[in-house]
Amino acid sequence: MTGSRRLRAAAAGLLAARAGLAVAGRVPAARWQRTNFAGRPVTLLGGPVLAAAATGSAVLGGPPGQRAAAAVVGTVAGLVGGYDDLAGARPEQVRDKGLAGHLAALRAGRVSAGVVKVVGIGAAASVAAVLTRRGSAADAVLTVGLVAGTANLVNLLDLRPGRAGKAAVLLAGATLGGPAGGLAAGPLGATAGVLPADLGERVMLGDCGANALGALLGLRLAALPGRASRAGLLTVVTALTLASERVSFTRVIEATPVLRELDQLGRRPA
Repeated sequence: MTGSRRLRAAAAGLLAARAGLAVAGRVPAARWQRTNFAGRPVTLLGGPVLAAAATGSAVLGGPPGQRAAAAVVGTVAGLVGGYDDLAGARPEQVRDKGLAGHLAALRAGRVSAGVVKVVGIGAAASVAAVLTRRGSAADAVLTVGLVAGTANLVNLLDLRPGRAGKAAVLLAGATLGGPAGGLAAGPLGATAGVLPADLGERVMLGDCGANALGALLGLRLAALPGRASRAGLLTVVTALTLASERVSFTRVIEATPVLRELDQLGRRPA
């Protein structure tokens, strides 16, 4: 029964994502149009499509004790990520990027869209920790950290077509097992549904899609057994996040043959 539920969740995520992209392709939405790294026009509407498909299918596939938490983190992360996609593009907020940029904005008396996103995702992660009722305060801290940290990390990878999606597929595929594996099945299917359009540079995930997807996968990581393993994962997520402030992920990937080949797989020539 568990296997069939995961299969249904994955199929639902895939079909919802494909249907959503078909609808988004007919919607004139100039506010969501962007130019990507290669100078090609893309739409950020792939983000809301992915956020909705991944969240709905995670709720469908997740175990009873995790469904409400999945609904909260996926929905809130998608909403505040979408706000950052739109408000963060305003001229006065263009420089408010990264931890340093957000702190500089606060010192100047401005609340950047990124700060709104961080607070929103942090609050949703805290609600998820209460809803999932993991043992002690330490478990709650790990849940908050993994949900918020993974949401941010997947977003940091969304700098080239398909990069965040591939990472999410690998992570979701690696965590399909276990009682809470259904949480990853829906997001896996939804990501697979959006990935061809992302690689084809027709859509971008943006903060909306990447943050929602990452938050859902973080919730799956928080459901893993063993506090030590979860603490280790949080340490890795935190280390990568801090490293991103000083090291370019793109440069590291391009300098590493295996990562470079994986990163370019399926992508259009520059």
